[in-house]
Amino acid sequence: MSAERSSRRKVLADWERRLLALAPWLLVVSALVRTWTIVTGFGNETIDLYVYWALAPHVLTDDLYQVTSPHSPPDFPLPFTYPPFGALVFLPMTLLPWGVAQWTWRLLSALCLYWIVRVALRHVAGAGWTADAALWRRRALLWTAVLLWMRPVYHTFEFGQINLVLAAVVLAAMLAENSRLAGAGIGFAAGVKLVPAISGLFYLATGRFAAALWSVVAFALSVGLGFAVDPEQAKHYWFGLLGDADRVGPIATAHNQSLRSALSRTLGYDVGTSWPWLVAVVVAAVLTGFALRRAVRSGDALLGVVIVQFLGLLVSPISWDHHWVWVAPLLIWLLHTRGTPWLRRWLLALWCPVMFLDVIAFQLDRQQTIWTISRPGYLSVIGWAYPALALLTLAGIAFVLNRGAEAPRAAEPPLEQGRDTAPARCRERDGVGA
Repeated sequence: MSAERSSRRKVLADWERRLLALAPWLLVVSALVRTWTIVTGFGNETIDLYVYWALAPHVLTDDLYQVTSPHSPPDFPLPFTYPPFGALVFLPMTLLPWGVAQWTWRLLSALCLYWIVRVALRHVAGAGWTADAALWRRRALLWTAVLLWMRPVYHTFEFGQINLVLAAVVLAAMLAENSRLAGAGIGFAAGVKLVPAISGLFYLATGRFAAALWSVVAFALSVGLGFAVDPEQAKHYWFGLLGDADRVGPIATAHNQSLRSALSRTLGYDVGTSWPWLVAVVVAAVLTGFALRRAVRSGDALLGVVIVQFLGLLVSPISWDHHWVWVAPLLIWLLHTRGTPWLRRWLLALWCPVMFLDVIAFQLDRQQTIWTISRPGYLSVIGWAYPALALLTLAGIAFVLNRGAEAPRAAEPPLEQGRDTAPARCRERDGVGA
């Protein structure tokens, strides 16, 4: 068995060497092909980016939440759904001509994807990055080429979404050593789009209370800026529109991969915040708690970040499939980290077809309308793809990972022992600084 395993490893290593030698060319080819499919297909409109570009200036004209994008699909007029601070952040982009804004955003998103890959690889490589930096840089190019084909990443480019940019900001903040910078990054990111606020759990779990406090301060400042620019619209958003998921989009459409949407498709009605959703949220929270505890004890900051983001995606009423770009660093972690090989192999085997085959399009082609909630049993089962795998991943990390296997970084003390000095180790390992 040992000889067979050794032979298999040699074959895999040989294949990797060949792919790494071609990594720059593979990235160029992937980028060109994906660009062609985006420009010639539906994504040429980048309808979500157009919402940001066209509607953000309305924060200065007192009607930000009364207008909709002129490039909306016929069955759902697209409004501006972010807080007023989000419109302020997008204002500089509106100074660019539309075509220039499109390509600038695409380039920025591509750079953010590459940066996320590098940070994830530096984390799993540890000292190995310094020992063989050229090898890991090639792996970063290869991973970026591969991840351009991951559906959430591709749909982010297709719709002109903010996901990769926001994920890069959140990842930088959560791994930053300086508490003010760490807190400000999350607070202002939550001011643009509320979901990153879940990241505060990571600070609390690792004892970074100063960073958690600064995130609250930064978020409050973002809210205050919104009120300062347009008090009426800010009041309308925070006390009227907040929590209105139907305004963001249809709950049960296949694009939505949250717990609420999966439960609604299964039960045939919008479950809202009723007992089925509450039970599911409790299960997700418990699994997250145990998984996060294991990540913290092992000093695995990247894993802790992904775990917390998964909780946010699960409990949010709307988590579009392109919001699940956080699976990208998870795949890198699963392939390159150590501990419980069989679990990592199984999770990779389950995640990869879901991420690289368009199961969302398969469902969209078979649902009556985006507003239809009830659907045949097999479609409701497939509609659980993202949330079910996220729950399974959390459970595996919580109760299986590293049992009887080599600990990921046994030489490092647990994060919780280091309190606010712990991120220094993450900074050295991940190349992220204040």
